[in-house]
Amino acid sequence: MIRLLSLLCLLSMPAKAEEIVLGLSRDEVAITANFDGSDILIFGAIKRDAPAPTDEKLGVIITVAGPDGPVTVRRKARRLGIWVNTDSVNVAVAPSFYAVATNMPLAEVLNAEVDSKARISIANAIRTYGQMDGKEVDFEDALIRIREDQRLYQTLPDAVLVEDETLFRTNISMPANLTEGDYRAEIYLTRGGDIVDVYVTDIPVKKVGLERWLYNLAHDNALLYGLMSLAIAIAAGWGASAVFSVFKR
Repeated sequence: MIRLLSLLCLLSMPAKAEEIVLGLSRDEVAITANFDGSDILIFGAIKRDAPAPTDEKLGVIITVAGPDGPVTVRRKARRLGIWVNTDSVNVAVAPSFYAVATNMPLAEVLNAEVDSKARISIANAIRTYGQMDGKEVDFEDALIRIREDQRLYQTLPDAVLVEDETLFRTNISMPANLTEGDYRAEIYLTRGGDIVDVYVTDIPVKKVGLERWLYNLAHDNALLYGLMSLAIAIAAGWGASAVFSVFKR
């Protein structure tokens, strides 16, 4: 709520001359036993009461953010032939998934000062405890690199297609290693680097079927879950032993 209020305060027009009308290809993402990722098509239109301005660039920024949470980033070093943790930084807030798609490079459609307040870019979406110094910056950069390699953080310039400065669409690819929870999709309309309209909606990502049953069992009845896991392990071991015995004959 605080973030949304701060975004509304950044709107550069007292009355909306341009307004976002949004659509989604799906209203939730279901994580099943064979889930290997999902694509979400985000599309919409820009509603106007007058002709589109021609003196400033139109920018469309679409972000999809997973649940926020604290993260401890550690640095490892070799000591006496053993890899050990030597230093760490606590990151106060880091989205579990974050994608930023734009119709042009982000720097061309969003002022840096506005970005620092609205926290739209990946670097600004991450917040560290206290005043940042060189150490915190290095650890945040490392966190971003790691999650980019895992496709959990994505910067997608020129990925939003805008037609006739009215219709827009983009496709966000979500990997298999998603954290369950409500994902927030935010669409920003900019002119001259300033935000003129914001649209926010949620996309639930949740386990279903066998995945949901196992998850609930592990959290609601840990003893039964442990006994079932032990029984499956014993059965698997016995089955493997029986198969090897048959081959030895």
